[in-house]
Amino acid sequence: MEYVCLCNGITDEQVRQAVCRGARRPKEVYAAAGHAAQCGKCTREILALLRIGAPARAALPLPAETRL
Repeated sequence: MEYVCLCNGITDEQVRQAVCRGARRPKEVYAAAGHAAQCGKCTREILALLRIGAPARAALPLPAETRL
């Protein structure tokens, strides 16, 4: 476990969980963790984790009701 946001105590695992739940922007990651941006120094790291998580999110199967 590594802290990504020291102001809010958000970890890399929390970012990954938010990505798995559909977060696509840092603001959505903060909201998923129950926080809001403070100083903004962690935004680059969160963006990097979002980019890494995007391919994994695309590989997840869609729920039955959203399939065509």
